[in-house]
Amino acid sequence: MRTRIFLLFLALCFAFSSTAQLDLGYQKPDKAILDLADVNLPPSTFTDSKGEIAIMLYRDQYKTIAELSEPELRLAGLRINPATNIGSRQTYYKGVKILTLKNGKEKAIKGLPEQPRISNFSWSPDESKFAVLNTTKTGVELWVVDLKSAQAKQLTKAHLNATMGTPFAWLGDGESLLVRTLPKEKAELIDNSKTIPNGPTISENQGKKAQNRTYQDLLKNPTDEHNFKVLAGSEIYKVDLDGNKKLWKEAGMHSSVSVSPNGEYILIRELKRPFSYIVPYYRFPYTMKVYDKKGNHVETLLDAPLEEERPKGFMSTTKEKRSFSWRGDQPASIIYTLALDEGDAGNEVEYRDEVFQLDAPFSGNARSILKTKDRFGGIQWGNNNMAVGVDYWWNTRNTRQYLFNPSNNKQEAKEFFERNYQDRYSDPGDFATQRNQYGRSVLLINNNHLFLEGDGYTPEGRF
Repeated sequence: MRTRIFLLFLALCFAFSSTAQLDLGYQKPDKAILDLADVNLPPSTFTDSKGEIAIMLYRDQYKTIAELSEPELRLAGLRINPATNIGSRQTYYKGVKILTLKNGKEKAIKGLPEQPRISNFSWSPDESKFAVLNTTKTGVELWVVDLKSAQAKQLTKAHLNATMGTPFAWLGDGESLLVRTLPKEKAELIDNSKTIPNGPTISENQGKKAQNRTYQDLLKNPTDEHNFKVLAGSEIYKVDLDGNKKLWKEAGMHSSVSVSPNGEYILIRELKRPFSYIVPYYRFPYTMKVYDKKGNHVETLLDAPLEEERPKGFMSTTKEKRSFSWRGDQPASIIYTLALDEGDAGNEVEYRDEVFQLDAPFSGNARSILKTKDRFGGIQWGNNNMAVGVDYWWNTRNTRQYLFNPSNNKQEAKEFFERNYQDRYSDPGDFATQRNQYGRSVLLINNNHLFLEGDGYTPEGRF
């Protein structure tokens, strides 16, 4: 009897097992439901400064199963697709059209690859062209589209390095770009699951007390260090619109490349060792250097050490110079910020940050142009006598704006629009801008007046 019961139980198990292992594949819902899920999204638009042309970029609402199945490495605060050398969470567009705003006519672009995965749109300085990336199964390519002919052209092979942002920058002539590519001597990645550690991972604090935030996706071991260095490495080439290329800078971990408004200088941030297991890549050691357009070193602005320790508080920051950028209304002036509270949010001071300007050839002393009561949040440039600065404080959600004269720091900055930045009803909108002679967006100034454009949120509704 027991034998019969056992055989019956065994037969049922085999029957259940065979049913559970049926390979049905992914199923699609009814068409009515599928149409709701796959509804076309409105395109993202990029309008030229004259308001004549709009570039329309179209994308699907959801990623495909193939895209969701692509590999991902999480290293030093980055999430990278190691097969293509671009961020693994990148949003891609599947189509692009040119819209003439005067008559509403759309024009298809010729020459693009079938089923493209487009990202990182960028106008040329004169807006006669635009550049985009196309991600293939093996890597990232650079393409340029001519607006007049609506013709796309591939400038590089699929070997760009986009792991730390946009890997290209237009030069001032609009006829060439600086492009970050994978090094010719690129090392192989190491599979963490197949490595045997030589010993334990040891961290040493050297007797110091410090609080640290919790970060995601940090380096954990020497294998991660190796893989990060491989994926962060790039060479910089100068590439013209015919696809001809010339090595501009040798291999390094170049995390950002920025061209001055007049196209004569290039500001490069380059990461260095040692790496850290407790902070992301943007707090690794780095240099901030200026080069001329031929690739000659002009000046080293900063040689920053590894920064693993900061004072307690979300609004605490580094003691080093930070927030390097180009002044948009000047040919070649660098802007940077210094903390006046030693970077410690717990210190009570009248002003938290001070903003400085350093003009070409960058060897002299920088001059102070603005002090902010809270953390510096950026500047909208206008002209020699007018600019708008912003500060913010996360703990209180407070923000304020400053109207100031960047040519005269003895003239007191005027504070206005101090408000809670989460309160939509008090949001006055954004300042209207225009494109200047350098192709940069600056404040629209008319008879010494600025103009605001807003979404119109009020207690009665949105108008």
